[in-house]
Amino acid sequence: MFDTSQFLVQTLLDAGEISSADVQRAGDLVATTGKPIAEVLVSIGAITSRRLAIARAKICEYPFVDLSSFEVDIRNARMLPRSVAERFCAFPLFCVDGMATVALEDPLNLQAIDQIRQLVKMEVEPVLCETEPVRGLIARAYSMVRADERADSAEDAASDGNLTTGDEPIVAAVNQIIAGAIDARASDVHLNPDEHDLHVRYRVDGVLVQQQGPGRAAHAAMIQRLKVMANLDLTQTRRPQDGKFRFAHGESYVDVRLSLLPTIHGENAVLRLLRPASSIGSIQDLGMPADIAGWYAQLIRRPHGMILVTGPTGSGKTTTLYTALSSINSPELNIMTIEDPVELRLPLIRQIQANHEIGLNFASALRSILRQDPDVVLVGEIRDEETARIAVQAAMTGHLVFSTLHTNDAVGAVPRLRDLGVPDFAINSALLAVLAQRLVRKVCPKCAATYEPDDESLGLLGLSRDDAWGVVRAEGCPDCHGLGYKGRVGVYEMLRVTDRLRRLIEAGEGTSELLPAARAEGMRLIWEDGLDKARRGETTLDELGKLRTVVNEDVPPMRAAA
Repeated sequence: MFDTSQFLVQTLLDAGEISSADVQRAGDLVATTGKPIAEVLVSIGAITSRRLAIARAKICEYPFVDLSSFEVDIRNARMLPRSVAERFCAFPLFCVDGMATVALEDPLNLQAIDQIRQLVKMEVEPVLCETEPVRGLIARAYSMVRADERADSAEDAASDGNLTTGDEPIVAAVNQIIAGAIDARASDVHLNPDEHDLHVRYRVDGVLVQQQGPGRAAHAAMIQRLKVMANLDLTQTRRPQDGKFRFAHGESYVDVRLSLLPTIHGENAVLRLLRPASSIGSIQDLGMPADIAGWYAQLIRRPHGMILVTGPTGSGKTTTLYTALSSINSPELNIMTIEDPVELRLPLIRQIQANHEIGLNFASALRSILRQDPDVVLVGEIRDEETARIAVQAAMTGHLVFSTLHTNDAVGAVPRLRDLGVPDFAINSALLAVLAQRLVRKVCPKCAATYEPDDESLGLLGLSRDDAWGVVRAEGCPDCHGLGYKGRVGVYEMLRVTDRLRRLIEAGEGTSELLPAARAEGMRLIWEDGLDKARRGETTLDELGKLRTVVNEDVPPMRAAA
């Protein structure tokens, strides 16, 4: 077999991909570690594994295939024994007209090609891929296929509570699904059984994306495995159960919250993947407009008063509140929270998990918290009159209170507090500001393309052509897995309770009077912040369509800032 190592290094040097200093440093490490020089060049950062694979493909005169550009059928794992796939770092990608396209680490290994040809019983077309993605594909595919084929025996083991060693196919399949979700930056994993199929979906940037996974036969055993991990009742299948566990991924851990719900086709499982506290950034990282970020940073350092964040479930309210707590957290402050559930564990902050079964709800816990000499209190949500009354009283008596409300916009928080029995004078005394927010998907910067939106699209959004200059659309590329979007960004509006607003609240005025006054005081709508972000190429007009429900139709949008 032809050794391409030296030829590869010389080719990279000639192409300017690496330097002589890189080769010298790698050569020293090869002598001490015994690893191939190509592997060492990648490990020291002299070249990326992708560039190395492309260079190797040119030398071997075989095509380079980027696995992220294709949806490979994991059932192809049935064509090769796992031992062969792992030994040669090989996996059948496609089979068309009697020809198997096989990813290989070394397509010049004629012995490997001959053995694979005999096993797949068709002609083999080798292609070269990056090594690590192929190894990841092998691990994921064989875990899923083994789980599917041995579901019955795995289910028996699960019912005995023995799925704990990490070697069984069901254990490996569950681990691969969770690890894949973490790598995909998913917030949730859905395992949805139908009569004949098991659907595995990841919620990525707020959208559910279908994934490949084991077949329907593996469902029951996978649910049992999740119950073992979350320490739930293995024998109970007819009532909802909730639990949590910590999942090791690489050198870090991810907290997972599990919800099980019985359906006519079996237990439906949803796993919420909770980010570590270290991922909480600064206020500037939230994507707020500069004026709102400045106001927010000032308000969270006030000694007393109430700051509310509004929006529907999944709009990023918890992240915004945790960012505020992280920003002001210090040994000089006693910060306490009551949450349902506690999503992130924050150092130095006393966090309390609500437990309605024993009567520990927001109101009762808040009453006890106020006896603990707090400086800052976070109430997960104001959802009833008692919680609203105690929270407002706390804000009026020297505490800084953070909480959330479910309203469509910032101004709507005032009538909502009134509905909860809070008198106008108390709203005026306690409320500092209301921050309303939504999350929109960020367009992938590698495939975003400028375009001229048609009149129909502009009309649906209430925009003129002059409003929509600079907008982009999502095209889709391998970097964003063809979705066109990568990540999310917040869009915001803030109602600051100024003297002018206080006079209107005291007079009992409603939204129709409060909103124009707030806008005269400098408030800009969520819609306008979203349009600014679309014109800067951060998101798309399609994503802005989600914000139309929070625009007051009686108040025409301002022109977005240039």
